[in-house]
Amino acid sequence: MTTMDELLQASAALHDHLCPRQILGVRMGLLAADLLSLPLPQTDKRLLTIVETDGCFADGIATATNCWVGHRTLRVVDYGKVAATFVDSETGRAFRVAPHPQARERAPLYAEGARGHWQTYLFGYQRMPVDQLFVWREVALVDDVRAIISHPKARAVCARCGEEVVNEREVIQDGRVICRACADGAYYQDPARRLDVVLRPGRRARGS
Repeated sequence: MTTMDELLQASAALHDHLCPRQILGVRMGLLAADLLSLPLPQTDKRLLTIVETDGCFADGIATATNCWVGHRTLRVVDYGKVAATFVDSETGRAFRVAPHPQARERAPLYAEGARGHWQTYLFGYQRMPVDQLFVWREVALVDDVRAIISHPKARAVCARCGEEVVNEREVIQDGRVICRACADGAYYQDPARRLDVVLRPGRRARGS
């Protein structure tokens, strides 16, 4: 297993600096290796990691686990929380890990030589015992891990927008294959479509 110092250096190289949240991410990844008895960083795609926020924390986890969005082994479910769930895709076992509620208050006890709050967390999070830094529990995923991973060769075409949908992310609505954006509403708005809805039949848009 790669050492914590080596992983921290690798994570810092992605950002040109090391920050406290990267440390939390790296140490969570190391903890996941112990909880699931898996060799990490992984060389296959057995571990699936679901992070609950993006940014440097996620990169720390990715460095420690070798789970990446591009490998389809890292998912972001954005709750705005520095927390993650680690899933063994072969056994289905999963552990959710989060910072201990007293982690910030305890950091100064392990941060001798630190100057200011930022360095206190930077030093303290590296030195604190794992059970002082994190809380964790075994959890069960709402969706089967096999459905989350899906089949990379699966493809469908949305009956409304005509766009391709991969990884079995389509839904069936009124007997038709529909993408989730068309079925449930997208995270973006199409100005042209909004105009079509607003304008009455025969009415022209201003300036047209």
